Amino acid sequence: MAGTTRRDELLPLDEVTRRLRPFQRRYVGLRPIPVASVVGTDSRERDFDRGFLPRRPDIGERWRRVEQAFPDGDFPPIVAYQLGDAYFVIDGHHRVAIARQRKQELIDAEVTELRARWHLPADADIVEIIHAEQERVFLEESGLESARPEVGIRFGRPAGYIELLENVQIHGYHLMRAAGRVLPPVEIAADWYDTVYLPTLDAIRAEGLAERYAGATEPELFLAVYHRRRDLFPDCGCPPLQETAGRMSAERRAHRFRRRARSRTA
Repeated sequence: MAGTTRRDELLPLDEVTRRLRPFQRRYVGLRPIPVASVVGTDSRERDFDRGFLPRRPDIGERWRRVEQAFPDGDFPPIVAYQLGDAYFVIDGHHRVAIARQRKQELIDAEVTELRARWHLPADADIVEIIHAEQERVFLEESGLESARPEVGIRFGRPAGYIELLENVQIHGYHLMRAAGRVLPPVEIAADWYDTVYLPTLDAIRAEGLAERYAGATEPELFLAVYHRRRDLFPDCGCPPLQETAGRMSAERRAHRFRRRARSRTA
């Protein structure tokens, strides 16, 4: 199933919990939940699609029996797990399917809440789950989860987490060479975050790079600055990343000036 789930498929609870590793589970009781936010299942992804339409002909008979038993929609509560804003059906798939068909906004549910580091939106698909998993792996392996537990890192592509982890590891190598001893990951991560990452983000904001690179997240802008410094290394050596951010801003301004000049002379 991993890597094959499409946007029209229910999210499988076992895969989501395997990737996100919820750290807390608590029963929150009976309450109405949004029908549109029920987007996952514990075991029935082959029976219903994301809109809870049946995927097998034999499901129709059970559907009809449930519909006849509760013509007014006063179903017994379903059983569901909640993770962020998304709900996963444990028991009551047909009831959700009928509620969707009838365009009900709410359905009663016995809810158990799962808490993970990543807040799952109701419209999440498997690609977002993979992103969440990569963030979790990055935070754990870099040591940043322990060093700065409040921090969140968001990339638009999973490969960004791998590149950022390499950046932390390279920083750790130089830090240990300077210290002449092996340093724990949490100490390396804290130093990288405080002396490399945050100052670079401050420079990125001061230079307005977010406006010049529309749609990029701050971690993506950090890597863009890092890559630009690497490209400049043969001619400029290894300036601070903050200085490179200023150079990138000047390059973007010069590029826009030349483009406007060409448009005026065309």
